[in-house]
Amino acid sequence: MSITLTPEVESQVRKWIGHGQFHDVDIVIEKALAEQEQARFLKLREMIRAGVESGDSEELTPELWDRMELESEEAFMRGELPNPDVCP
Repeated sequence: MSITLTPEVESQVRKWIGHGQFHDVDIVIEKALAEQEQARFLKLREMIRAGVESGDSEELTPELWDRMELESEEAFMRGELPNPDVCP
């Protein structure tokens, strides 16, 4: 696989390798991917915690689903942007 970096990113990676912070480019990429996964995990854990602490829950019935769809459509018509955590 070939990956193209911006000149700025390539320069930073070369500095890190030159200063001995990383052995090679593969390790830099592995570290970046691991940190990205850790950040996603922490965000998910925070979202779960917020949901648990948000109060009483409701059973997801067809009626509740319909109400949520209507509320989201009304918010969209008012120009409100959806929460990026609930959009694919």
